[in-house]
Amino acid sequence: MSLNEMNAEDGSVRRPYARVADWLTTVSPEQLERRRVEAELFYRRGGITFAVYGDAQGEERIIPYDIIPRILSTQEWSKLAAGLEQRVKALNAYLRDIYGPQEILKAGIVPPYLVWRNPAFRPEMCGVEAPHGVYIHIGGIDIVRVDAEDFYVLEDNARTPSGVSYMLGGREISIRLMPELFRSHRVAPVENYPNELLATLQSVAPRGATGDPTIALLTPGQYNSAFYEHSFLADAMGVELVEGYDLFARDDVVYMRTTEGPKRVDVIYRRIDDDFIDPLVFRPDSALGVPGLYGAYVAGNVTIANAMGTGAADDKVIYSYVPEFIRFYLGEKPILKNVQTWRCYEADDLKYVLDHLAELVVKEVHGSGGYGMLVGPHATKEQRAEFAERLKAHPDNYIAQPTLALSTCPTFVNNGIAPRHVDLRPFVLTGANGVRIVPGGLTRVALREGSLVVNSSQGGGTKDTWVIEC
Repeated sequence: MSLNEMNAEDGSVRRPYARVADWLTTVSPEQLERRRVEAELFYRRGGITFAVYGDAQGEERIIPYDIIPRILSTQEWSKLAAGLEQRVKALNAYLRDIYGPQEILKAGIVPPYLVWRNPAFRPEMCGVEAPHGVYIHIGGIDIVRVDAEDFYVLEDNARTPSGVSYMLGGREISIRLMPELFRSHRVAPVENYPNELLATLQSVAPRGATGDPTIALLTPGQYNSAFYEHSFLADAMGVELVEGYDLFARDDVVYMRTTEGPKRVDVIYRRIDDDFIDPLVFRPDSALGVPGLYGAYVAGNVTIANAMGTGAADDKVIYSYVPEFIRFYLGEKPILKNVQTWRCYEADDLKYVLDHLAELVVKEVHGSGGYGMLVGPHATKEQRAEFAERLKAHPDNYIAQPTLALSTCPTFVNNGIAPRHVDLRPFVLTGANGVRIVPGGLTRVALREGSLVVNSSQGGGTKDTWVIEC
């Protein structure tokens, strides 16, 4: 049975939700529907959209937004934030190690072939020291709850995690459309995220940079699914939004083309994948990156956030080793739990998974967006049989986990207010000035009854996340 975050098993309202429960008794379905429509208009007018590649129905969609907030107490958040900071520190330590002395491989904790065969591992980064030792400047850690006591990490996103614009947009909607409910709580702010991000990026400027560092946000362009977020963040930070052709490298220094002539760039917040960053080193057919950018990085003349090669720390097999990273690099006990994970490349684990397909969720190691996975309890006998053949053919491509009873939050749906499954993506910023986490994050909600898939590309929506004193 799923944890109901608002109601205890005896039907009583949990303390953090007390005012929300009272408020819900005072608003009619018609009022909730009007506010839902107003929220959609807010997103539409602001251009807050996302794209689903290959979708024949259209390129752009408005992400569904549920106006009933998700509530966390400051006590719950305190534990979660401490665990997030610990985890990202360990992930950064792992990247410094595998691109450096590789002590964790020598210690036999991680099998070397899991590193060498990982398509996200970049040999070009070996022996290259990241400025200030930071690889993951912006981390998006997906969190779930299955009981009232613990948070579990479902996934680490260490490349170009997205969704912060929905977190900030949701907070603006809460303030505009539910002022009476918002004012009745002491809600910790998330609105300062752009300032925190800017401070983080400024702190990791190359040591030779003088004056205020020049920062640019590198986007693939307007046809990217997250382009709104790129332009929003650049505007909110007061930095230039650039595409590859706006930049050039000369003598291992990166410059931005401006009407006043070339201007040196110190930090690039990149929202393009590794493959496309520099056609001289990675994909030669890339028109999105900057020829010579890698050379400038290696020379220590520009910082790239997140660093190239960070994907080596966030695939679904490496995920299963993160508790060991925490013990090995930090000498600490993990604060946040991992979900139990079976590594299908191990013979005993594969046998267990094949014998229990009807009970498990099987995921591609490098999959994302809820694609390429099997949810055993919801799959047909034929689908399970087909997936079993995939597992036997390429066991190293898959991991399996229990079918979690994700916690639920009250959600306004077509037939009224009903519980729907949720997860949470907090955003963790790491710079030379330490770790910063705004209290809250992006709550994603599976709007389809019974669904455990919260991804927007598969019908999921978002909620505002309130961290409150109670």
